[in-house]
Amino acid sequence: MNPIVLSPSQARKIILHAAGLHKQAPFGKGREAVYKLIAHLGFVQIDTNFTVERAHHHTIASRVPDYKPVWLDELQSDGRIFEFFTSDAGYLPMENFRYSLPVKQGFVTRRKALTPAESNLMNKVLDRIGREGPLMVKDFENDRMEASAGWWDWRPSKVALERLYLDGRLMTTRTKEFHKVYDLPLNLVPGDVDRTMPTPEEFARHVILRELKALGITYVKDNVIKNELEKLVIEGEICQVAIEGRKSAPLYMLPAYRNKKIELAGDAYILSPWDPVNFFRHRLRDFFDFDYQIECFVPEPKRKYGYFSLPILVGDSFVARMDSKADRKQKVLIVHNLHFEPKVQLTKPTIAKITDAIKEFAKFNQCRDIVIKKSNNKQVGKAISQAIAASSVPDH
Repeated sequence: MNPIVLSPSQARKIILHAAGLHKQAPFGKGREAVYKLIAHLGFVQIDTNFTVERAHHHTIASRVPDYKPVWLDELQSDGRIFEFFTSDAGYLPMENFRYSLPVKQGFVTRRKALTPAESNLMNKVLDRIGREGPLMVKDFENDRMEASAGWWDWRPSKVALERLYLDGRLMTTRTKEFHKVYDLPLNLVPGDVDRTMPTPEEFARHVILRELKALGITYVKDNVIKNELEKLVIEGEICQVAIEGRKSAPLYMLPAYRNKKIELAGDAYILSPWDPVNFFRHRLRDFFDFDYQIECFVPEPKRKYGYFSLPILVGDSFVARMDSKADRKQKVLIVHNLHFEPKVQLTKPTIAKITDAIKEFAKFNQCRDIVIKKSNNKQVGKAISQAIAASSVPDH
């Protein structure tokens, strides 16, 4: 079967539609919209960086305009979502709980054999949580025998808690301060949730369909996944695509996009570095001609755009990067660097949309004021600063 040929523009529209970035409030409003978003994406990545509002809240707020962070806690308390790993830690819909089981099994089979002392400590930790209820790391004595060697040099009780979390014998919720609280699955997973271990084929199909639902168009490089993917193509569950004028590894999408007409509202979005659209740098380069890297992991002398530079999307183009920090005490959003991409045509409507997006981002970060310190386009940067000064940023 020949692949479906798409224009680059069609491909971008499909990717943005799948990501929920084709129009405002694609999942509706309110707490239920947050659940619909997580169920659609299958995974919303958690990150602890607090330079601006944390990544999971940022990703949701980009798609749910009236978003309140407490809704995420309420959905977890109601047993509708849970925290666990895919490639990283994130929130997943509880209806997909059984597909976390192979990942937990994988953590057990891949880790080094435990010493009797390590196993004994894990059993003691598990027994204590079973008797006392949910506990945090600070609830355990400082059992470190030697001075810490660095950030990831956890004390034994912390290691035991994390091992129990990764192998599925414990689960986690979060405090308002974002600290982990460890609890038994019995207390967090509703009784009617399917807990049967999926077969390797079922798990592979789940991963493929979840990825395509969230990403729209994607490559598949894993050999185990490839075998099941070929079956899905034959069955008509997914289809292979090609992009006009571009050679690449095989690409795939869901058949629902074959004849789907997608219109982009042309809105501006300031996105988290860990937004699903930004997961894979090669996808940004291939489909959007945008070379992006979060530079908080880059040594300061080698940074080009700033410590926490956020992509700004307008329509189907990444038009700028905004390195910003929320000064929560002073309630000021500090934009250290507003860098516009060289190939982008900055029309008055586009500038107005970027201005409104910055104002909304300040409001989301509970900031009243905005200070833009630097821009590579002084004229546009000045126009945005003046437009912001002419209007007040309402309290959150």
